[in-house]
Amino acid sequence: METYALITAAHNEEEHIEKTLRSVTSQTLLPGKWIIVSDGSTDRTDEIVRKYAEDFSFIQLVRQERDQRRNFASKVFAQNAGIRLLSLQDFDFVGLTDADASFAPDYFQELFRKFRLDSALGLASGFIYEAVDGHFVPVSGNREWSVPGCIQMFKRECFENIGGLLPIKYGCVDTYLEIAARMRGWKGQSFPDLKIRHHRPCGRAVGVLRYSYRKGLAEYSIGYHPAFEIARLARRALSLPFTLGALAQLCGFVVASLRREKREVSPEFVAFLRREQKGRLLPFGQY
Repeated sequence: METYALITAAHNEEEHIEKTLRSVTSQTLLPGKWIIVSDGSTDRTDEIVRKYAEDFSFIQLVRQERDQRRNFASKVFAQNAGIRLLSLQDFDFVGLTDADASFAPDYFQELFRKFRLDSALGLASGFIYEAVDGHFVPVSGNREWSVPGCIQMFKRECFENIGGLLPIKYGCVDTYLEIAARMRGWKGQSFPDLKIRHHRPCGRAVGVLRYSYRKGLAEYSIGYHPAFEIARLARRALSLPFTLGALAQLCGFVVASLRREKREVSPEFVAFLRREQKGRLLPFGQY
């Protein structure tokens, strides 16, 4: 039977974290350890987690004060604080889960079954669903070949090969992780039959346009090819509701280019990513 550990960074998540706590503690295959790092929370997040930790010994709450200078990398600093408390060799898998996600009781058991069927699979997740008019529907960004950051489960060897989590100034850490895994020969995949409810859609906390602008900065910072970025955003702009977001993202990418923002990823990583993206620009390529 597989053993796994979970890491969750939580900042002021009193509205949703109990949904995540219920989901994990109801699993047919429970984690050996779940470290929840409260990243400077000022609401009832800590109180809610402590209540569950009294009943489930595998839950450990860690409190750290948020350093505002760490901006969008704050979540990664919190996750790394949790990872440092783990002995990775004690687990077959290590997972990162947001504090605003929920999933079925057999989610992890089914996910590990898929790992057993494919020895090259190093990183996996389900499909993300978000609420629209009171109903949860799959998000447009779901792709079987792309693993969302809401929940990412790593085979331990894959996580070690990647070298762990890299704090990136503008975000895109989940994208970095799945690309780094492929760069080292591992496969990443999301499975449509595994449903994850994401209770706070991306961008809601900071506003959609600001989120899109930041995403443009982030994608430049990890090395996206300019032609790929333009082609992908041009396709998004064909749908009117996404036009302003696409323009905001392009502005972020252009501003980062003009500033010649320093990249926190290696030149080898950028070269690998751009080779992939050039291939996806060919006819029938994937965006």
